[in-house]
Amino acid sequence: MGFWSGLKAMFRRRKAPCKVLVVGLDNSGKTTILSQIRSKDEDVAVVPTVGYNIEEFCSGGMQFSCYDMSGHSRYRDLWPRFCSEAQAVVFVLDAADQLRLGVAQVELEEILKDEHLTRRRVPLLVFANKMDLPNACSPVEITHQMKLDQVVDRPWTIFPSVATTGEGLEDGIKWLILRLNR
Repeated sequence: MGFWSGLKAMFRRRKAPCKVLVVGLDNSGKTTILSQIRSKDEDVAVVPTVGYNIEEFCSGGMQFSCYDMSGHSRYRDLWPRFCSEAQAVVFVLDAADQLRLGVAQVELEEILKDEHLTRRRVPLLVFANKMDLPNACSPVEITHQMKLDQVVDRPWTIFPSVATTGEGLEDGIKWLILRLNR
């Protein structure tokens, strides 16, 4: 390495990790998705999140710091505390849990009302997870039932996914990277 290359490397700014709020109801697959993205080749035992966990990984040249929030009802009050620093929201939905789609819709609507997220037009990525199950709703059905088509104050998209196999996750993360780089 030459003198100028070394000097440039020394002064090159290190980009801070992008902070992502990962939310959704309990048992939707949030932790499994993050584990699959972080360690694609490893089998990782996933246990339900209590409170929150921080998962870090790099994808597409971008460093992510993900706040994996518990989706259990007693922990959902923690979600808004992390909105002020979030640069993106990932909402994970169990597409086969048709009984709780209404609850998920209310929780998503509540988090999207947060002034920190609204003011900065923080992008929303929805993973319609567990698409491999026979009773899973299609992304179109979920868009309608979750009222995603009414979200006009920020960029958003929905990707079908299967967290256990990694299906759909890479495409979702690529979309998120594009939005964050704009």
